[in-house]
Amino acid sequence: MRFFKQTNIDFIGKRRTWYFVSTFVTLAGIVWALVKGPEYGIDFAGGTEIQLKFQKTVQIEQIRSALDGGGFRGAEVKYYGTDESGVLIRVREGAAGAGAGAQTTKDVQNALEKGIANNKSVLLQNTHIGAKIGAELKQKALLAVLLTCLVILIYLAFRFKFVYGLGAVIAIVHDVLVAFAFAVIFNGFVPWLNLELNSTLLAAFLTIVGFSVNDTVIIFDRIREDQRKYKGVDLKTLMNRAINETLPRTIITSGTVFLTLLVLFVWGGEVLRGFAFTMLIGVITGTYSSIFVASAIAYDYIHRNKEMKPELTPTAGVRQKSKQMASAA
Repeated sequence: MRFFKQTNIDFIGKRRTWYFVSTFVTLAGIVWALVKGPEYGIDFAGGTEIQLKFQKTVQIEQIRSALDGGGFRGAEVKYYGTDESGVLIRVREGAAGAGAGAQTTKDVQNALEKGIANNKSVLLQNTHIGAKIGAELKQKALLAVLLTCLVILIYLAFRFKFVYGLGAVIAIVHDVLVAFAFAVIFNGFVPWLNLELNSTLLAAFLTIVGFSVNDTVIIFDRIREDQRKYKGVDLKTLMNRAINETLPRTIITSGTVFLTLLVLFVWGGEVLRGFAFTMLIGVITGTYSSIFVASAIAYDYIHRNKEMKPELTPTAGVRQKSKQMASAA
């Protein structure tokens, strides 16, 4: 089944408009995210995270008052799940009263039992990570994203040429920044949406990188095929043709992934909801950037440097020089 069989959209011709849209959305999201500030999970910040389920609904003020009375001033408290009986308590590393992970969990439970009467809680999960380990994980997470982009740049530079790899990497960075901004902005927007920066969101960012570059490579492959098939046609026309030809595949693939993630977001539970939300944003921006950003950047670079070559392969330059030498003779 194919959609948009006869599309003839001038994607490259509208590239400056989409440059402005991409730049505006990315910068606005980053500024907003920096103003609000990212919330790091225990994975990166260090400390103890405790998930409790109370028998009855409980007020955040009651929990915070009980924790203050137990020496855990400044602890973070929020609801999770679909009602107000599930509570997530986060005690940062070095906070007053915070000792080893297991002991901290017991002390928190004792403080809640004393401060909240007739409403016992059940421990669902607790996690403890030291501050030093958290800082190391944060550095390694950033390094993982940067190295992934570098490897992709090298791979595409060898498979096509450097400028196409550069366009793909810029598109990937754009996708990750937009997903990061949305995660920071919508964190805590509703009680059941937890988007703090942790290992789960890191996995989502790396998955977005893979999804985005896969779609971009499909378009680049079609550009190369069309250049061999339609020799003498200018690069702008070839790129528009390639993007229009791959558009049905892009819509079907991205649409299927989007619907799957939407189901996961709605019914996947608290643990997977943050991953699904971030991936939903990543699928949208990854599809958009593959069409409107990666190829457009490559076209602008080649057009500006007057490198209108018939193929993306390195041998194209050799053939062009041979023709020039034959004409001169």
